[in-house]
Amino acid sequence: MIVWFRRDLRLYDNPALCRAVEDGGRVVPVYIFAPEEDEPWPPGAASRWWLHHSLAALDSDLRRLKSRLLVFRGDSLSVLMMLCRQSGDAAVYWNRLYEPAAHARDARVAKALETIGIATRSFPGHLLREPGEVLSGAGTPYRIFTPYSRASLRLGPPSPALGSIGPNRLALPNDRDDGLESLQLGTNMSGQAHLARHWRPGENEAWRRTISFIESRAADYGEARDRPGIEGTSRLSPHLHFGEISPRSLWHAVTGQLASDGRDDSGLAYLRQLLWRDFAHQLLFHFPHISESAFKPAFNELPWRDDPEIVAAWQSGTTGIPLIDAGMRELRSTGFMHNRARMNAASFLTKNAGIHWLVGARWFWDTLVDADLANNTLGWQWVAGSGPDAAPYFRIFNPVTQGQRFDPRGVYVRRWIPALNGLPDKWIHSPWTADEETLARAGVRLEEDYPEPVLDLKESRRRALAAYGRYVAGR
Repeated sequence: MIVWFRRDLRLYDNPALCRAVEDGGRVVPVYIFAPEEDEPWPPGAASRWWLHHSLAALDSDLRRLKSRLLVFRGDSLSVLMMLCRQSGDAAVYWNRLYEPAAHARDARVAKALETIGIATRSFPGHLLREPGEVLSGAGTPYRIFTPYSRASLRLGPPSPALGSIGPNRLALPNDRDDGLESLQLGTNMSGQAHLARHWRPGENEAWRRTISFIESRAADYGEARDRPGIEGTSRLSPHLHFGEISPRSLWHAVTGQLASDGRDDSGLAYLRQLLWRDFAHQLLFHFPHISESAFKPAFNELPWRDDPEIVAAWQSGTTGIPLIDAGMRELRSTGFMHNRARMNAASFLTKNAGIHWLVGARWFWDTLVDADLANNTLGWQWVAGSGPDAAPYFRIFNPVTQGQRFDPRGVYVRRWIPALNGLPDKWIHSPWTADEETLARAGVRLEEDYPEPVLDLKESRRRALAAYGRYVAGR
Protein backbone atom coordinates (compact mmCIF):
# COMPACT_ATOMS: atom_id res chain seq x y z
CA MET A 1 0.00 0.00 0.00
CA ILE A 2 1.19 3.45 -0.88
CA VAL A 3 0.61 6.41 1.42
CA TRP A 4 0.77 9.53 -0.72
CA PHE A 5 2.00 12.41 1.44
CA ARG A 6 1.16 15.95 0.36
CA ARG A 7 0.55 18.70 2.95
CA ASP A 8 0.29 16.24 5.83
CA LEU A 9 3.99 15.95 6.59
CA ARG A 10 3.59 14.32 9.99
CA LEU A 11 3.30 10.94 11.65
CA TYR A 12 0.99 11.84 14.55
CA ASP A 13 -2.74 12.00 13.73
CA ASN A 14 -2.24 11.20 10.07
CA PRO A 15 -5.49 9.45 9.06
CA ALA A 16 -4.25 8.02 5.76
CA LEU A 17 -1.09 6.64 7.33
CA CYS A 18 -2.87 5.23 10.36
CA ARG A 19 -5.51 3.49 8.25
CA ALA A 20 -2.95 2.01 5.88
CA VAL A 21 -1.06 0.56 8.84
CA GLU A 22 -4.30 -0.80 10.34
CA ASP A 23 -5.20 -2.47 7.04
CA GLY A 24 -1.92 -4.36 7.14
CA GLY A 25 0.57 -5.19 4.45
CA ARG A 26 3.55 -3.32 3.07
CA VAL A 27 3.11 0.44 3.66
CA VAL A 28 5.31 2.68 1.50
CA PRO A 29 5.51 6.44 2.22
CA VAL A 30 5.71 8.55 -0.97
CA TYR A 31 5.94 12.26 -1.79
CA ILE A 32 5.54 13.61 -5.33
CA PHE A 33 6.50 17.17 -6.19
CA ALA A 34 4.33 18.35 -9.07
CA PRO A 35 4.08 22.16 -8.93
CA GLU A 36 2.44 22.29 -12.37
CA GLU A 37 -0.57 20.57 -10.83
CA ASP A 38 -1.02 23.56 -8.50
CA GLU A 39 -1.22 26.14 -11.28
CA PRO A 40 -1.97 29.02 -11.26
CA TRP A 41 -0.64 28.98 -7.68
CA PRO A 42 2.46 26.74 -7.54
CA PRO A 43 4.46 27.05 -4.31
CA GLY A 44 6.39 30.30 -3.92
CA ALA A 45 10.04 30.71 -2.95
CA ALA A 46 9.52 30.77 0.81
CA SER A 47 7.15 27.77 0.63
CA ARG A 48 9.69 25.81 -1.37
CA TRP A 49 12.34 26.50 1.26
CA TRP A 50 10.01 25.27 3.99
CA LEU A 51 8.98 22.22 1.97
CA HIS A 52 12.61 21.17 1.44
CA HIS A 53 13.32 21.15 5.16
CA SER A 54 9.95 19.68 6.11
CA LEU A 55 10.43 16.73 3.77
CA ALA A 56 13.91 16.19 5.18
CA ALA A 57 12.47 16.20 8.71
CA LEU A 58 9.73 13.73 7.77
CA ASP A 59 12.26 11.40 6.15
CA SER A 60 14.39 11.56 9.31
CA ASP A 61 11.35 10.69 11.46
CA LEU A 62 10.47 7.80 9.15
CA ARG A 63 14.01 6.45 9.30
CA ARG A 64 13.72 6.29 13.08
CA LEU A 65 10.79 3.93 12.40
CA LYS A 66 12.98 1.82 10.09
CA SER A 67 11.42 3.26 6.94
CA ARG A 68 12.09 6.18 4.59
CA LEU A 69 10.30 8.63 2.35
CA LEU A 70 10.37 7.99 -1.39
CA VAL A 71 10.57 11.36 -3.16
CA PHE A 72 9.70 11.92 -6.82
CA ARG A 73 9.49 14.84 -9.24
CA GLY A 74 6.86 14.42 -11.94
CA ASP A 75 3.23 13.85 -12.80
CA SER A 76 1.42 12.46 -9.75
CA LEU A 77 -0.68 9.92 -11.61
CA SER A 78 2.24 8.63 -13.67
CA VAL A 79 4.43 8.19 -10.61
CA LEU A 80 1.72 6.40 -8.62
CA MET A 81 0.93 4.07 -11.52
CA MET A 82 4.62 3.29 -11.96
CA LEU A 83 5.03 2.50 -8.27
CA CYS A 84 1.97 0.27 -8.22
CA ARG A 85 3.18 -1.66 -11.26
CA GLN A 86 6.68 -2.13 -9.87
CA SER A 87 5.67 -3.12 -6.36
CA GLY A 88 2.38 -4.86 -6.98
CA ASP A 89 0.63 -2.50 -4.57
CA ALA A 90 -3.09 -2.37 -5.20
CA ALA A 91 -4.10 0.59 -3.02
CA VAL A 92 -3.15 4.26 -2.60
CA TYR A 93 -4.08 6.20 0.54
CA TRP A 94 -4.04 9.98 0.99
CA ASN A 95 -5.48 12.82 3.03
CA ARG A 96 -7.75 15.17 1.15
CA LEU A 97 -6.89 18.70 0.00
CA TYR A 98 -9.51 21.24 -0.99
CA GLU A 99 -7.93 23.92 -3.18
CA PRO A 100 -9.48 23.89 -6.68
CA ALA A 101 -6.43 22.54 -8.52
CA ALA A 102 -5.64 19.91 -5.88
CA HIS A 103 -9.26 18.77 -5.60
CA ALA A 104 -9.56 18.37 -9.38
CA ARG A 105 -6.21 16.55 -9.59
CA ASP A 106 -7.16 14.11 -6.85
CA ALA A 107 -10.44 13.30 -8.59
CA ARG A 108 -8.58 12.55 -11.84
CA VAL A 109 -6.03 10.39 -10.04
CA ALA A 110 -8.69 8.40 -8.18
CA LYS A 111 -10.69 7.74 -11.34
CA ALA A 112 -7.65 6.67 -13.36
CA LEU A 113 -6.28 4.37 -10.67
CA GLU A 114 -9.60 2.72 -9.96
CA THR A 115 -10.10 2.14 -13.69
CA ILE A 116 -7.05 -0.14 -13.71
CA GLY A 117 -8.01 -1.90 -10.49
CA ILE A 118 -6.01 0.09 -7.95
CA ALA A 119 -8.11 1.04 -4.93
CA THR A 120 -7.91 4.57 -3.58
CA ARG A 121 -8.87 5.70 -0.11
CA SER A 122 -8.90 9.34 0.96
CA PHE A 123 -9.40 10.78 4.43
CA PRO A 124 -10.11 14.11 6.14
CA GLY A 125 -7.06 15.39 7.95
CA HIS A 126 -6.36 18.94 6.80
CA LEU A 127 -9.25 20.80 8.47
CA LEU A 128 -11.44 20.57 11.55
CA ARG A 129 -14.54 20.18 9.38
CA GLU A 130 -14.66 19.29 5.74
CA PRO A 131 -16.29 21.68 3.23
CA GLY A 132 -19.97 20.84 3.16
CA GLU A 133 -20.02 19.64 6.76
CA VAL A 134 -21.02 23.05 8.14
CA LEU A 135 -23.93 24.45 6.12
CA SER A 136 -26.72 26.91 6.74
CA GLY A 137 -30.28 25.82 7.44
CA ALA A 138 -30.94 26.18 3.72
CA GLY A 139 -28.14 23.76 2.95
CA THR A 140 -25.89 26.44 1.46
CA PRO A 141 -22.34 27.40 2.44
CA TYR A 142 -21.98 30.21 4.93
CA ARG A 143 -20.59 33.46 3.57
CA ILE A 144 -20.18 35.23 6.92
CA PHE A 145 -17.73 33.96 9.50
CA THR A 146 -19.66 34.53 12.74
CA PRO A 147 -22.66 32.31 11.88
CA TYR A 148 -20.25 29.77 10.39
CA SER A 149 -18.20 29.60 13.58
CA ARG A 150 -21.32 29.30 15.73
CA ALA A 151 -22.67 26.47 13.59
CA SER A 152 -19.32 24.70 13.69
CA LEU A 153 -19.09 25.01 17.47
CA ARG A 154 -22.61 23.59 17.82
CA LEU A 155 -21.33 20.38 16.25
CA GLY A 156 -19.10 19.91 19.26
CA PRO A 157 -15.34 19.46 19.42
CA PRO A 158 -13.54 17.76 16.55
CA SER A 159 -12.95 14.03 16.79
CA PRO A 160 -9.98 12.89 18.88
CA ALA A 161 -6.53 12.66 17.35
CA LEU A 162 -5.50 9.23 16.11
CA GLY A 163 -2.11 9.14 17.76
CA SER A 164 0.99 7.87 16.02
CA ILE A 165 2.33 4.62 14.68
CA GLY A 166 4.92 2.42 16.30
CA PRO A 167 8.21 1.14 14.91
CA ASN A 168 8.31 -1.72 12.42
CA ARG A 169 4.84 -0.92 11.07
CA LEU A 170 6.12 0.55 7.79
CA ALA A 171 8.15 -0.91 4.96
CA LEU A 172 11.75 0.07 4.30
CA PRO A 173 11.39 0.67 0.55
CA ASN A 174 14.21 -0.43 -1.71
CA ASP A 175 12.53 1.26 -4.66
CA ARG A 176 14.61 3.76 -6.56
CA ASP A 177 13.36 7.32 -6.18
CA ASP A 178 14.46 10.72 -7.46
CA GLY A 179 15.55 11.95 -4.04
CA LEU A 180 14.93 15.24 -2.29
CA GLU A 181 17.69 17.10 -4.12
CA SER A 182 16.05 16.33 -7.46
CA LEU A 183 13.19 18.64 -6.55
CA GLN A 184 15.65 21.57 -6.70
CA LEU A 185 13.79 23.25 -3.87
CA GLY A 186 17.14 24.46 -2.66
CA THR A 187 18.16 26.06 -5.97
CA ASN A 188 17.82 29.48 -4.36
CA MET A 189 18.52 28.26 -0.85
CA SER A 190 21.28 30.82 -0.33
CA GLY A 191 18.74 33.52 -1.07
CA GLN A 192 16.47 32.05 1.59
CA ALA A 193 19.21 31.59 4.21
CA HIS A 194 17.66 34.27 6.39
CA LEU A 195 14.64 32.03 6.97
CA ALA A 196 16.77 29.46 8.79
CA ARG A 197 17.52 32.04 11.47
CA HIS A 198 13.84 32.21 12.39
CA TRP A 199 12.28 28.85 11.52
CA ARG A 200 12.84 25.14 11.91
CA PRO A 201 10.37 23.16 9.80
CA GLY A 202 9.17 19.72 10.88
CA GLU A 203 6.72 17.93 13.14
CA ASN A 204 8.94 18.04 16.22
CA GLU A 205 9.28 21.81 16.01
CA ALA A 206 5.52 22.15 15.44
CA TRP A 207 4.90 20.41 18.75
CA ARG A 208 7.61 22.36 20.53
CA ARG A 209 5.98 25.63 19.42
CA THR A 210 2.56 24.31 20.39
CA ILE A 211 3.65 23.47 23.92
CA SER A 212 5.44 26.81 24.30
CA PHE A 213 2.37 28.70 23.09
CA ILE A 214 -0.02 26.84 25.38
CA GLU A 215 2.15 27.27 28.43
CA SER A 216 3.07 30.92 27.99
CA ARG A 217 0.69 32.76 25.62
CA ALA A 218 -2.58 30.96 24.88
CA ALA A 219 -4.43 32.35 27.91
CA ASP A 220 -3.69 35.95 26.87
CA TYR A 221 -4.00 35.40 23.14
CA GLY A 222 -7.25 37.34 22.73
CA GLU A 223 -5.58 40.63 23.67
CA ALA A 224 -1.91 39.96 22.94
CA ARG A 225 -2.42 38.80 19.35
CA ASP A 226 -3.13 42.38 18.20
CA ARG A 227 0.13 43.82 19.52
CA PRO A 228 2.94 43.30 16.99
CA GLY A 229 5.61 44.49 19.40
CA ILE A 230 5.24 41.48 21.70
CA GLU A 231 5.34 37.72 21.20
CA GLY A 232 1.63 37.17 21.53
CA THR A 233 0.81 34.80 18.67
CA SER A 234 1.44 31.10 18.15
CA ARG A 235 3.44 31.34 14.88
CA LEU A 236 2.08 27.90 14.05
CA SER A 237 0.55 28.86 10.71
CA PRO A 238 3.33 27.42 8.50
CA HIS A 239 3.32 24.19 10.49
CA LEU A 240 -0.45 23.95 9.98
CA HIS A 241 -0.20 24.73 6.27
CA PHE A 242 2.29 21.94 5.65
CA GLY A 243 0.42 19.58 7.93
CA GLU A 244 3.24 19.11 10.42
CA ILE A 245 0.55 19.27 13.06
CA SER A 246 -3.14 18.61 12.49
CA PRO A 247 -5.69 21.28 13.40
CA ARG A 248 -7.63 18.88 15.61
CA SER A 249 -4.47 17.91 17.49
CA LEU A 250 -3.85 21.57 18.08
CA TRP A 251 -7.47 22.16 19.09
CA HIS A 252 -7.40 19.40 21.69
CA ALA A 253 -3.95 20.38 22.96
CA VAL A 254 -5.10 23.96 23.58
CA THR A 255 -8.47 23.12 25.12
CA GLY A 256 -7.08 20.24 27.18
CA GLN A 257 -4.28 22.22 28.80
CA LEU A 258 -6.39 25.30 29.48
CA ALA A 259 -9.19 23.21 30.95
CA SER A 260 -6.76 21.46 33.27
CA ASP A 261 -5.59 24.88 34.41
CA GLY A 262 -9.17 25.98 35.03
CA ARG A 263 -9.11 28.42 32.10
CA ASP A 264 -11.66 26.77 29.82
CA ASP A 265 -12.72 29.94 27.96
CA SER A 266 -9.36 31.68 27.65
CA GLY A 267 -8.34 29.80 24.53
CA LEU A 268 -11.52 30.57 22.57
CA ALA A 269 -9.90 33.47 20.72
CA TYR A 270 -7.26 31.11 19.34
CA LEU A 271 -9.78 28.41 18.48
CA ARG A 272 -11.63 31.02 16.44
CA GLN A 273 -8.50 31.34 14.31
CA LEU A 274 -8.66 27.62 13.56
CA LEU A 275 -12.32 28.06 12.65
CA TRP A 276 -11.41 31.02 10.42
CA ARG A 277 -8.92 28.75 8.63
CA ASP A 278 -11.70 26.21 8.03
CA PHE A 279 -14.02 29.00 6.90
CA ALA A 280 -11.47 30.22 4.35
CA HIS A 281 -11.05 26.72 2.92
CA GLN A 282 -14.76 26.04 2.64
CA LEU A 283 -15.26 29.36 0.85
CA LEU A 284 -12.53 28.57 -1.67
CA PHE A 285 -13.95 25.08 -2.14
CA HIS A 286 -17.48 26.27 -2.86
CA PHE A 287 -16.44 29.39 -4.79
CA PRO A 288 -13.19 28.38 -6.53
CA HIS A 289 -13.05 31.50 -8.71
CA ILE A 290 -12.21 33.75 -5.76
CA SER A 291 -8.47 33.02 -5.85
CA GLU A 292 -8.33 34.99 -9.11
CA SER A 293 -11.45 37.13 -9.13
CA ALA A 294 -13.45 39.23 -6.66
CA PHE A 295 -16.29 37.46 -4.88
CA LYS A 296 -18.34 40.63 -5.34
CA PRO A 297 -18.31 41.27 -9.13
CA ALA A 298 -18.52 45.05 -8.78
CA PHE A 299 -14.96 45.06 -7.45
CA ASN A 300 -13.70 43.65 -10.75
CA GLU A 301 -14.80 46.91 -12.38
CA LEU A 302 -12.83 49.19 -10.09
CA PRO A 303 -10.23 51.32 -11.90
CA TRP A 304 -7.23 49.71 -10.21
CA ARG A 305 -4.03 51.70 -10.62
CA ASP A 306 -0.79 50.55 -12.24
CA ASP A 307 2.00 52.18 -10.25
CA PRO A 308 5.25 50.15 -10.24
CA GLU A 309 7.05 52.69 -8.05
CA ILE A 310 4.46 52.46 -5.29
CA VAL A 311 4.47 48.67 -5.50
CA ALA A 312 8.27 48.57 -5.31
CA ALA A 313 8.28 50.88 -2.28
CA TRP A 314 5.64 48.71 -0.61
CA GLN A 315 7.55 45.49 -1.31
CA SER A 316 10.83 46.89 -0.02
CA GLY A 317 9.38 48.57 3.08
CA THR A 318 10.23 52.10 1.96
CA THR A 319 6.78 53.72 1.76
CA GLY A 320 7.65 56.24 4.48
CA ILE A 321 4.78 54.91 6.64
CA PRO A 322 6.48 53.20 9.62
CA LEU A 323 3.90 50.54 10.48
CA ILE A 324 3.65 49.47 6.83
CA ASP A 325 7.41 49.46 6.36
CA ALA A 326 8.04 47.59 9.60
CA GLY A 327 5.65 44.85 8.48
CA MET A 328 7.16 44.56 5.02
CA ARG A 329 10.68 44.47 6.44
CA GLU A 330 9.67 41.80 8.91
CA LEU A 331 8.37 39.82 5.93
CA ARG A 332 11.59 40.25 3.95
CA SER A 333 13.70 39.26 6.95
CA THR A 334 11.68 36.38 8.38
CA GLY A 335 9.15 35.14 5.81
CA PHE A 336 6.41 36.12 8.25
CA MET A 337 4.41 39.21 9.14
CA HIS A 338 2.30 39.93 12.19
CA ASN A 339 -1.40 39.85 11.29
CA ARG A 340 -2.06 43.42 12.46
CA ALA A 341 0.70 44.59 10.12
CA ARG A 342 -0.65 42.35 7.33
CA MET A 343 -4.06 44.01 7.49
CA ASN A 344 -2.55 47.48 7.43
CA ALA A 345 -0.15 46.64 4.62
CA ALA A 346 -2.98 45.17 2.55
CA SER A 347 -5.26 48.15 3.20
CA PHE A 348 -2.49 50.59 2.24
CA LEU A 349 -1.80 48.81 -1.05
CA THR A 350 -5.38 48.23 -2.15
CA LYS A 351 -7.17 51.28 -0.82
CA ASN A 352 -4.65 54.07 -0.31
CA ALA A 353 -2.55 53.13 -3.34
CA GLY A 354 -5.42 51.68 -5.40
CA ILE A 355 -3.41 48.61 -6.47
CA HIS A 356 -5.27 45.41 -7.34
CA TRP A 357 -5.39 43.00 -4.40
CA LEU A 358 -3.94 40.21 -6.56
CA VAL A 359 -0.65 42.12 -6.79
CA GLY A 360 -0.33 41.94 -3.02
CA ALA A 361 -1.67 38.40 -2.81
CA ARG A 362 0.97 37.15 -5.23
CA TRP A 363 3.76 38.93 -3.35
CA PHE A 364 2.64 37.37 -0.08
CA TRP A 365 2.34 34.02 -1.84
CA ASP A 366 5.99 34.14 -2.85
CA THR A 367 7.45 35.54 0.38
CA LEU A 368 5.41 34.08 3.26
CA VAL A 369 6.44 30.77 4.79
CA ASP A 370 2.79 30.28 5.77
CA ALA A 371 1.42 31.12 2.30
CA ASP A 372 -1.92 29.31 2.13
CA LEU A 373 -4.20 29.84 -0.86
CA ALA A 374 -7.45 29.88 1.10
CA ASN A 375 -6.20 32.12 3.92
CA ASN A 376 -4.28 34.40 1.56
CA THR A 377 -7.29 34.82 -0.72
CA LEU A 378 -9.76 35.50 2.06
CA GLY A 379 -7.38 37.85 3.85
CA TRP A 380 -6.77 40.03 0.82
CA GLN A 381 -10.40 40.06 -0.29
CA TRP A 382 -11.48 40.83 3.26
CA VAL A 383 -9.28 43.92 3.44
CA ALA A 384 -10.05 45.01 -0.12
CA GLY A 385 -13.76 44.76 0.67
CA SER A 386 -14.42 42.41 -2.24
CA GLY A 387 -14.87 39.16 -0.34
CA PRO A 388 -18.00 37.41 0.93
CA ASP A 389 -17.12 38.21 4.54
CA ALA A 390 -15.30 41.49 4.11
CA ALA A 391 -14.58 44.79 5.77
CA PRO A 392 -16.93 47.46 4.36
CA TYR A 393 -15.50 49.22 1.34
CA PHE A 394 -15.32 52.44 3.34
CA ARG A 395 -13.17 50.86 6.06
CA ILE A 396 -9.65 52.03 5.35
CA PHE A 397 -7.02 51.33 7.97
CA ASN A 398 -5.09 54.37 9.11
CA PRO A 399 -1.58 53.01 9.77
CA VAL A 400 -0.72 55.96 12.00
CA THR A 401 -3.62 55.55 14.42
CA GLN A 402 -3.33 51.77 14.15
CA GLY A 403 0.30 52.01 15.19
CA GLN A 404 -0.50 54.37 18.04
CA ARG A 405 -3.16 51.98 19.29
CA PHE A 406 -1.45 48.62 18.91
CA ASP A 407 2.24 49.62 19.09
CA PRO A 408 2.09 52.72 21.31
CA ARG A 409 5.75 52.64 22.33
CA GLY A 410 6.87 51.87 18.81
CA VAL A 411 8.51 48.61 19.85
CA TYR A 412 7.63 46.90 16.57
CA VAL A 413 8.62 49.87 14.43
CA ARG A 414 11.94 50.37 16.22
CA ARG A 415 12.76 46.67 15.85
CA TRP A 416 12.43 46.70 12.07
CA ILE A 417 13.34 50.33 11.30
CA PRO A 418 16.32 51.07 13.55
CA ALA A 419 16.87 54.42 11.80
CA LEU A 420 13.84 55.71 13.75
CA ASN A 421 15.02 54.46 17.15
CA GLY A 422 15.75 57.93 18.49
CA LEU A 423 12.30 59.36 17.81
CA PRO A 424 10.00 59.94 20.79
CA ASP A 425 6.89 57.77 20.92
CA LYS A 426 4.73 60.72 19.84
CA TRP A 427 6.27 60.78 16.37
CA ILE A 428 7.40 57.20 15.87
CA HIS A 429 4.40 56.38 13.65
CA SER A 430 4.45 59.67 11.71
CA PRO A 431 8.03 61.01 11.55
CA TRP A 432 7.13 63.43 8.75
CA THR A 433 5.00 65.39 11.23
CA ALA A 434 7.91 65.97 13.64
CA ASP A 435 9.59 69.37 13.63
CA GLU A 436 13.19 69.77 12.46
CA GLU A 437 14.53 70.11 15.99
CA THR A 438 12.93 66.83 17.07
CA LEU A 439 14.25 65.05 14.01
CA ALA A 440 17.73 66.48 14.57
CA ARG A 441 17.80 65.36 18.22
CA ALA A 442 16.67 61.90 17.12
CA GLY A 443 19.35 61.76 14.43
CA VAL A 444 16.75 61.22 11.71
CA ARG A 445 17.22 62.79 8.31
CA LEU A 446 14.11 62.29 6.22
CA GLU A 447 14.83 61.13 2.68
CA GLU A 448 18.34 60.14 3.75
CA ASP A 449 17.82 57.83 6.74
CA TYR A 450 14.15 57.18 6.13
CA PRO A 451 11.88 58.23 3.25
CA GLU A 452 9.06 60.73 3.20
CA PRO A 453 5.64 59.10 2.60
CA VAL A 454 5.11 58.01 -0.99
CA LEU A 455 1.53 59.23 -0.79
CA ASP A 456 -0.66 61.37 1.42
CA LEU A 457 -2.82 59.20 3.66
CA LYS A 458 -5.73 61.64 3.88
CA GLU A 459 -5.81 62.45 0.17
CA SER A 460 -5.45 58.81 -0.87
CA ARG A 461 -8.26 57.86 1.51
CA ARG A 462 -10.52 60.49 -0.04
CA ARG A 463 -9.66 59.23 -3.52
CA ALA A 464 -10.35 55.62 -2.54
CA LEU A 465 -13.71 56.43 -1.00
CA ALA A 466 -14.72 58.28 -4.14
CA ALA A 467 -13.71 55.40 -6.40
CA TYR A 468 -15.30 52.74 -4.23
CA GLY A 469 -18.45 54.79 -3.82
CA ARG A 470 -18.77 55.29 -7.58
CA TYR A 471 -18.24 51.66 -8.59
CA VAL A 472 -19.27 49.62 -5.58
CA ALA A 473 -21.78 51.35 -3.30
CA GLY A 474 -25.30 50.17 -3.83
CA ARG A 475 -24.36 47.21 -6.02
